[in-house]
Amino acid sequence: MTITYEKRDGVAYITLANPDKANILDKPTSDAISEAWTDLWEDRDIRCAILTGEGNRHFCGGHNLAPWPDLTEDDREYLRTQRIFWPLAGTVHGQKTGVDGRMGDHYPRVWKPVIAAVNGWAAGAGLYVLLASTDIRIASEEHARFKFALTSQGWLGHGPGASLLIKQLRYIDAMKMLLTDEPVDAGEALRIGLINEVVPHPQLMERAEKIARQIVKMPPVALRMMKEFVVRFGDLPTDQAWHIQNLINSLLIQVTMDGHEGRQAFNEKRPPNFTGTLRKRGEPWEEPTDEKKAKLDEAYRSGEF
Repeated sequence: MTITYEKRDGVAYITLANPDKANILDKPTSDAISEAWTDLWEDRDIRCAILTGEGNRHFCGGHNLAPWPDLTEDDREYLRTQRIFWPLAGTVHGQKTGVDGRMGDHYPRVWKPVIAAVNGWAAGAGLYVLLASTDIRIASEEHARFKFALTSQGWLGHGPGASLLIKQLRYIDAMKMLLTDEPVDAGEALRIGLINEVVPHPQLMERAEKIARQIVKMPPVALRMMKEFVVRFGDLPTDQAWHIQNLINSLLIQVTMDGHEGRQAFNEKRPPNFTGTLRKRGEPWEEPTDEKKAKLDEAYRSGEF
């Protein structure tokens, strides 16, 4: 087994489990994690995921760089060139699309919260996974390290690491990582905003699980739509993003029960029970009388409804 995949009480646990090989993304691991992403995406009972690595040395040390046997350097150069112009159908830059048709199966974005428990080195593709597929990042104070790891080999990388770093960090911090290719420890990663928290290593999974348990209590459809909104539309001008946000919010109120449950629980001063239940489309409203129209218009213009 190159990964372990478990589901407990609404949380999916994905653990890269090949510590003798730095928990790298070789083909068996990539295929296995792709299946896990798809499963947790389609399982409506799963509301959150935690991604980590086995051991205390590597979260994920990158891709398997070992060459395919019996290929010459000329063969490899030919195939790399072919990939530019003739990528296989159903791939993104040569990677299978998997659960996410935009980012490929190696670095997907699932519309459910994903917490990273960074137990060791996140380098190369390990950093890409962190940047592309996780939303909340907790790091081991003693063991977590982060490195782009491609520039020093003369590459920009086939993965989205550079593209994501310049979006998620300040320009100067992203460029220091990209141009020096120096590793970043947990404290520095916290300072530059690459991670959310640093905890002692023995508390790593405990802290990740505490956050996951808080997320499990949240309304699942709203969380799913919030993540998709931020990822898909967050780079739009504010007025356009706000318009889409408002449309999504109206959908949530009208076609799910969680918005009603949240407000009712607040008014009744009790914990809400969010189920993600969808509403059935009902009959049209009766046309209001003139008196009712005036009352509704007054409330509408007040904004207090």
